[in-house]
Amino acid sequence: MHFTFLIIVYALYILIKSKKTMQFLQQNRYNRGHKFFKYIKSHLKQIYLNGELLFIPLILLMKILKYKYIYLFVILYFVLILFKLAQYKAEQKKLPLVYTKRILRLYLTYICFYTLVFYLDYLFLHENYEIFFYIVLFISIYFDQLVLILINYINAPIEKLIGLYYKYKASNKLKSMTNTKVIGITGSYGKTSSKNILSDILNIKYTAMPTPKNFNTPFGLTMTINNDLDKFNDFFIAEMGACKKGEIKELCDLVHPTYGILTKIGVAHLETFKTEENIRKTKFELIESLPEDGVGVLNKDDEKQRTYNGDFKCKILWIGIDNKDVDAYAHDIKLTNKGTTFKVKFNGDKKDYTFETKLLGKANIYNILAGLALGNYLNIPKEMLINAVKQVKPVEHRLELKKYYDMYMIDDAYNANPDGCKMALDVLKLMPGKKIVISSGMIELGSLEEKLHKELGSYMAKTVNEVILIGKDQTKNIYKGLVESKFKEENIHVLNNIMDAFKLVHKLKNGETYILLQSDLPDIFNEK
Repeated sequence: MHFTFLIIVYALYILIKSKKTMQFLQQNRYNRGHKFFKYIKSHLKQIYLNGELLFIPLILLMKILKYKYIYLFVILYFVLILFKLAQYKAEQKKLPLVYTKRILRLYLTYICFYTLVFYLDYLFLHENYEIFFYIVLFISIYFDQLVLILINYINAPIEKLIGLYYKYKASNKLKSMTNTKVIGITGSYGKTSSKNILSDILNIKYTAMPTPKNFNTPFGLTMTINNDLDKFNDFFIAEMGACKKGEIKELCDLVHPTYGILTKIGVAHLETFKTEENIRKTKFELIESLPEDGVGVLNKDDEKQRTYNGDFKCKILWIGIDNKDVDAYAHDIKLTNKGTTFKVKFNGDKKDYTFETKLLGKANIYNILAGLALGNYLNIPKEMLINAVKQVKPVEHRLELKKYYDMYMIDDAYNANPDGCKMALDVLKLMPGKKIVISSGMIELGSLEEKLHKELGSYMAKTVNEVILIGKDQTKNIYKGLVESKFKEENIHVLNNIMDAFKLVHKLKNGETYILLQSDLPDIFNEK
């Protein structure tokens, strides 16, 4: 009877604890580029200083008192189960675990692994070395993150074969759809916004289907092609993301784009790219993959694009705001808290065309310009382009203005790069009344992290009345940048939970109040 309780408690605790471990593995791209291992390494205290350590002194006490270890194990882990359940209920989950088929396969291997550990442990240690039997059980549970990395490696060949099958299926489906042209979109940021804007513009005349949400990996593209793309689509708009050299080329080899748009090139994922030049070369893999009858859309205001010496086979269309010698030039820009109006001059057309949109910020003008340049090339009449831009919908969590109780919120939660953060602050600056920013900082900036966070703090100091920082360690250099810029320390609030920030803004509001929600980082960056 007692041993039955032991098995139940052992299995329950492993399954309950594994939910969070699986969630963080998923958020770290299944340890792609050793991201999950790096996460464990950088959060050793947070992960391993926990209640499970009570087992060590208690098992020594049981040895002295000659009590049965089974009672200790069952009672301790039953208490830990209750604690974990209460903790999970109270926690804010920004990106909960998604039970994909891959996660279910991991769980199957995970269960098999622990069943084998328990069986071998019982077979060899339970009778004559009882204390070591329970120590092995403790170690296997305590280091479950490392166990999951091992299991992820065990499953890797299966996942690779499954991936190859779906890629082969997607590639063949695209080849058979001769009337569907592929448009690739990449860059350091603005990819999802640019993709959705382009979709709204093209759909005024054609039938265009974009990848959903931020599906920008080989798996995301193959899943979209296999499940959603059909023969009636004139265009498939593929968002393309990368963390290292060669990954954009891999996506191009999969979908073979005819057209390509490059958004702004910045320092996003510098930690994995190592150098800014690697970032630039990787983004240009899209343009260099386009065929002779293809078209690439580049931003002439971006020095990294303007000065790139690439071997392009395709036609290049340039867009710009600061540079006039382009194919689509925006001027007379009026940015307000209600939206944006601007004029566009197209190369070869003497007339200026006035556009208006509900979208906010200069970054979105570039995204619209890219869509207009390609739409104009694809013979969409100017009147239809004007109407399409007017109907463009705000993109969720990307400079999305919405009512929040008796205040207004600019939701830019999915933005965590230096240029994008500054542009969002520029949008906030346009707003009337009191201005509050909620920020969790930026990620994967490598050696530039301290410098760029300080610069962001200095930029905030010139823009806002109150700053709420989420995560003391993550945002410490933003704090320094604020203080060095003489921003009042009593107006800087450091919290560990974004839900507490939403409660605080109700106390800080004063008359007409605008809140910028900036870079709401995934759960893996929570400090508590």
